[in-house]
Amino acid sequence: MNRNIVGRHFDLTDAIKSYVDEALDSLDKYNLDIISATTIISANEKKGKKGFAVEFVVNLKDKNSIVITQNDKDVYAATDLAIERVKKSLRRHADKIKSHKINSFKDLGDDAVAVLDFDQNVTNDEIEIVPMDLELHKPLSFDEAMDALREEKNRQFIVFNDHDGLMRVMYKRADGKYGLY
Repeated sequence: MNRNIVGRHFDLTDAIKSYVDEALDSLDKYNLDIISATTIISANEKKGKKGFAVEFVVNLKDKNSIVITQNDKDVYAATDLAIERVKKSLRRHADKIKSHKINSFKDLGDDAVAVLDFDQNVTNDEIEIVPMDLELHKPLSFDEAMDALREEKNRQFIVFNDHDGLMRVMYKRADGKYGLY
């Protein structure tokens, strides 16, 4: 990780540089590919009050960046608060990456069998075609859809064709009435 510590309108001491370096060392535990971390410490004076602004710019791989700015009266307190916010952002980013798991065929284990394996073992004489009853899958009218939705307790919606041939959806509402799309 490339580190850069800059002071604006403020002279950086070795103690502050080592404090920021130690704070940046704690970011390695998230196992994210951090390319660079830039720390900008600037002195502010507003309405006669002196304060410090600490800004962390953390560049991650895949063009992800985290920018945190923290203001405080003390430079050490501002650094502590800012580094905690950076850690929280990195933790959220790491959790997002871990929860976005893509399952591959290898992840399914030994029980999974590819469809291509079935096709290679089955000859044309062994293929069995199962006929389906088309009456179950015919288009419903409005009245038939309403009756079917009333009779079945588990079904929450039903698709049917209206008089104009448009596909419509009828659904059960929470208040017991029926909605129509």
